[in-house]
Amino acid sequence: MPDVFVFPGGGVEDSDATLSVGHALTARELARISGSSSQVRARMLAVAAVRETFEETGLLVGKRAGREIRPDLGRLQFIARAITPTQSPIRYHARFFLIPGEFAKGRLRSNGELLDLSWLSFEAARKLPIISVTEAVLEEAQYRLARRPFRGIPLISYRGSSIQLRYRRDFD
Repeated sequence: MPDVFVFPGGGVEDSDATLSVGHALTARELARISGSSSQVRARMLAVAAVRETFEETGLLVGKRAGREIRPDLGRLQFIARAITPTQSPIRYHARFFLIPGEFAKGRLRSNGELLDLSWLSFEAARKLPIISVTEAVLEEAQYRLARRPFRGIPLISYRGSSIQLRYRRDFD
């Protein structure tokens, strides 16, 4: 999406199924992700999130083992799902994860996919040109970081041009 600020991301690759990890997803997070996917797919989604973040930003949640990375999935929190509107020319079904910044190692650098990388406060991020999905995920991240009671995993979708937000709680 040109001229808007978004989170790093990308697609799941076949190799995400077999990539060795430093720490597995917690049982709780695996159950939360598996609510909409199989456990194998849930693990692949988490590995892809760490891998894509590393590729696009230079920040690694885990360790390097030679030329490969070993994602640390143990502290990842699954915080949201988003599905693009049916009329959108490019469709996606995205999952969003949260981890405390101190577990992301490395120097922030772009591989060319994202052009303006920086750490921002929630307030500063909301002042940038962002889409409604990014705004909803920022809201959920801020809610989680405030350690408020778990309200479920939001599914962000659209009905026409109106954003819809539903919480899924049936796995806790």
